[in-house]
Amino acid sequence: MKRVLLIMLLPAWLVGCSSSGEISPDTMQTATEPLTCQVPSECAQWWTRAREWVARHANYAMQASTDSLIQTAGPAGGSRALAYQITLTLNHDGTATIGFAAHCDSAFGCNPNPWQAGADFKLYVRSGSAAPARAPAAPGSFAPPRLRTGISQQSAAPRPSLSVPSPDRRPCAAS
Repeated sequence: MKRVLLIMLLPAWLVGCSSSGEISPDTMQTATEPLTCQVPSECAQWWTRAREWVARHANYAMQASTDSLIQTAGPAGGSRALAYQITLTLNHDGTATIGFAAHCDSAFGCNPNPWQAGADFKLYVRSGSAAPARAPAAPGSFAPPRLRTGISQQSAAPRPSLSVPSPDRRPCAAS
């Protein structure tokens, strides 16, 4: 009897713990529209903003930061925290496109939602200002621990680090 009850309640528990997956059409549009700069000075400014955004939002250490790639370590096995890969690709017409990819390694979804993170990233890169603050998470919602390593911290509080790379990287959002 207990086994039957467990089998019946397990799917409800899994659905309750997973992210809702609901993203507004405006957020999806912002997250998926190309991020293309027109002139070298604009591209340099946007690339600097891209580095700033990743440094502020990444839970993992910066693994690479070059003229064409910004990449964090991660994701750690089972973690809902996002790992980021940002690319700068020169186009034939003299413009450049900044690509954004975010993924986690959790069966319960990522936190923050990768589409929302992509939209926030693109808004910041274009404007230099952060997206408006969203309402605080609902009571009982899961927020992953901060996992920064190797990046200067804003606060003096120590944070745990994970150094075990995940063999399974599931992309959650890319554009």
